[in-house]
Amino acid sequence: MSEKFEAPEVHPAFKLNKIHYTISDLRKVAYSFIKEGEHYEGLIGDFLLDWAKPTPFLEVRTSGSTGTPKKIRIRKEHMINSALATGKFFDLPAGSTALLCLPANFIAGKMMIIRAITLGWELDLVPPSSNPLDNVFKTYEFCAMTPFQLDNSLGRLHLIKKLLVGGGAVSSQLQTLVQDLKTKVYETFGMTETVSHIAAKRLNPEKKKEKPMPFKVLPDIVISTDDRSCLVVNAPKLSENIIITNDVVEIITYKKFLWKGRYDNVVNSGGIKLFPEEIEWKLNKVIDRRFFVTGIPDDSLGEKLVLFVEADFSEELLEELQKNIQALDTLEKYETPKKIYLVQKFEETSNGKIHRENTVKSRKK
Repeated sequence: MSEKFEAPEVHPAFKLNKIHYTISDLRKVAYSFIKEGEHYEGLIGDFLLDWAKPTPFLEVRTSGSTGTPKKIRIRKEHMINSALATGKFFDLPAGSTALLCLPANFIAGKMMIIRAITLGWELDLVPPSSNPLDNVFKTYEFCAMTPFQLDNSLGRLHLIKKLLVGGGAVSSQLQTLVQDLKTKVYETFGMTETVSHIAAKRLNPEKKKEKPMPFKVLPDIVISTDDRSCLVVNAPKLSENIIITNDVVEIITYKKFLWKGRYDNVVNSGGIKLFPEEIEWKLNKVIDRRFFVTGIPDDSLGEKLVLFVEADFSEELLEELQKNIQALDTLEKYETPKKIYLVQKFEETSNGKIHRENTVKSRKK
């Protein structure tokens, strides 16, 4: 006999756009969203119907930021467990107000809905956009955004009390910009396979920190590393399998770790291992546009470190970049890019992240 899942009744305090719905009501809302709503509402409707089905699993797309996007199955029970852990970690009880500004076709958007249903939040919907707070005129206790959305929302972030930022690394420039905000801004660490985040760190702590802050893991999660120094996640309430990541970390305590970068991004240049994300953190101080560093084949070094900057070609810009990079006293000699490529438009994944591999392939030789 195949396993079945009965969608639990929604929390009595749950509201969607100011109206309380039961699980059966949500099915009607879903059909209405699909037939009459905007595109983003249709995605929410599709998800709500999938949630109400008596199947124990959901098919979810990965983002494709570190490889080809694929569909994986995650247990609905694990989504509920993740929601409960988030509510406890961030102290968000029933009645908390929350804003959904992420698309519901990826795990981050889906989980905002499940948190609201499970924990009894009052959830409002706005179209996912680069400026999600432009037409928002009330205060919310909780919201989740991408770094790009955060960058475009700084002037109105006083409307959000607690903000999660995920889906990409947060630049040092952006971190600097949020330091004096009253909003508690958290960078999250997670993936589709772990049902969104499994750890978070405060980006603007009350006591200023000179060194990078470690991530703190959520309840009921055990972390370790493999022989590559990559993070291993044992979270039985979120995944049936132990998850071996490609994220190089340094474990500080059993609950805290420092993220160093992606193992698959490591550049081996003349026998020296370089972590692009660490170098990008330093370069952020002198580059005010989208960029990344990576390795390309080199006859003498094996790989050489190069810099890609999203910009129209300009000799003046190249000279300015080279001058500013050379003036950085935090860069080690071997961390200085050997060449700079200016690319008019970066290749992107389906959810707007920089696709490094495809961008490198598209460069003019």
